[in-house]
Amino acid sequence: MPRLSSGTLAAVPDTIVRPAYDRAQVKAGVVHLGIGAFHRAHQAVMFDDVLGAGDLRWGIRAVSLRSPGVRDQMAPQDGLYHLLVRDGADVATRLIGAVLDVSVAREDPAAVVAMLADADTHIVTLTVTEKGYKLDPATGALLADDADLAADLASLAAPVTAPGFLVAALAQRRARGLGPFTAISCDNLPRNGHRLRGAVIALAQRHDPALADWIATECAFPETMVDRIVPATTAEDVAAFARDCGLVDQALVKTEPFTQWVIEDKFCGPRPDFGAGVQIAMAVAPWEEAKLRLLNGAHSAIAYLGGLAGIAHVHEALERSAMRAYVERLWDETETTLSPPAELDVSAYRRNLMARFDNGALMHRTRQIAMDGSQKLPQRLLATIADRRAVGQGVGALALGVAAWIRWQAGVNDLGQPHVVDDPLADRIAALLAGQGDAAGRVRAMLSLDAVMPPALRRDAVFADLLTAHLSSLEDKGAMATVMAMAPLPA
Repeated sequence: MPRLSSGTLAAVPDTIVRPAYDRAQVKAGVVHLGIGAFHRAHQAVMFDDVLGAGDLRWGIRAVSLRSPGVRDQMAPQDGLYHLLVRDGADVATRLIGAVLDVSVAREDPAAVVAMLADADTHIVTLTVTEKGYKLDPATGALLADDADLAADLASLAAPVTAPGFLVAALAQRRARGLGPFTAISCDNLPRNGHRLRGAVIALAQRHDPALADWIATECAFPETMVDRIVPATTAEDVAAFARDCGLVDQALVKTEPFTQWVIEDKFCGPRPDFGAGVQIAMAVAPWEEAKLRLLNGAHSAIAYLGGLAGIAHVHEALERSAMRAYVERLWDETETTLSPPAELDVSAYRRNLMARFDNGALMHRTRQIAMDGSQKLPQRLLATIADRRAVGQGVGALALGVAAWIRWQAGVNDLGQPHVVDDPLADRIAALLAGQGDAAGRVRAMLSLDAVMPPALRRDAVFADLLTAHLSSLEDKGAMATVMAMAPLPA
């Protein structure tokens, strides 16, 4: 069966929406670091809309910082891929052409620096996950013991990290008399623009204080909030598409109808006239906080509890009435910590979130969400808990999500099935838990993890007791029995 590419476009079925522009005329105005499924289903679609509206300055040159996997999927297809928007039984398919090429940074770091330093590059977007910023989750400082960051601190001749590439490229632009680019973090981090700016300036300061001052004065790092549920594409998805459409698309992505991108109105150069789905705002933090704490917080709790119960997908977990009731209780606790923008109706947002979680066509895997918990929980659950505990409020539902994360570290679910604890701190956590004979000991060990736990929670005896009760129940009775017994537990 033929592979999707520029040469096989004629074989794309007429029912599929195609790019409404001549790709040969597109300039590369965007470099994206960390290309994966989320970028292809979110930011790339927004830039594809801009190209379709006639502004051809905003093609994307994409970079994988580590693995050649996505490059090997997309290069034979000339950057083309299909977006499947699934809503129950309905599927809308669109061909996306905004990604012009894909590079692997470790194969040729100088070429990546050159594309970032190119005069046509006005915007750099990043989806490198929380761990890609090389920042301590608790303090926001550069990680002192990260080998890749150590290499970039020693020399930027061949950068390794995302901050390293940005600093090296900004140094070249300054030396050539070019202005900086706008660097837009699209990862689920509180104050993601502030954190990215801090990482870049701190690294630049170690190499050239004058460059750091120039970046601080001239470069823009807007805060952003991104929202779209993008499950991993499976081999079955690729095979089904090939059967239906007659073309093999190894870069296929699937997603939900909902999409949102809120960007702070802070750019240092040209920017596109974004269309629907992108909101330019003076303040992003209230949007970001609501999304991180309601959507992402619930997702993590569902992932660990559902995963422990042997439930593969989010929608399947929510078919259990006890799990739905638990999520609503988690949201009740979370809502009191929010300062939502006037445009956000939190009650309606919660209803829409539950409907999005119920979309079984997405097949969103609990194990996918469970990855990198040490990087995610500080902003998804622990910050919310700290806020409520600071005013003496209960955290029963929120704490159960954290206890489920601790239970997940055992590497086996309630059915005795093993799973990989995929986390950058997995080895450190395993060492902390080794030899702990009971739930109380395991909780004390995890509360000592200063890279994850906020200081106020590390010394909160009430929180420790609640975590211990939850963890004991999870270990003795299992996840679903613990969720079903949630109502009598302390609120």
